[in-house]
Amino acid sequence: QVQLVESGGGLVQAGGSLRLSCAASGRTFSSYAMGWFRQAPGKEREIVAAISWSGGNTYYADSVKGRFTISRDNAKNTVYLQMNSLKPEDTAVYYCAARQSNVVLTTTRDYNYWGQGTQVTVSS
Repeated sequence: QVQLVESGGGLVQAGGSLRLSCAASGRTFSSYAMGWFRQAPGKEREIVAAISWSGGNTYYADSVKGRFTISRDNAKNTVYLQMNSLKPEDTAVYYCAARQSNVVLTTTRDYNYWGQGTQVTVSS
């Protein structure tokens, strides 16, 4: 069983930056593939970024490439999402997800553990 707790969301102006963190419980965090998803009102949950258990492989949605960076610190059981050059269309609830896997996972159905989400609001 893995519990995920996101933090770092908030209100920011367009062009600003935020860093999201996702702290995971359990001693086998390093065996989990991790992902960040987001869901805006009235829209489906979508992948933002994902990272393999080792951190050696990453995936980014086209909409965030060059602006967002996913990373992980297995010693701290934490995965991060650095978000730069934020746009109003990045406004959403951001969720952290996990699943034991040695590959990068990119769809909601791939993951079996989810955090409660953290709100990110970007004002124009």
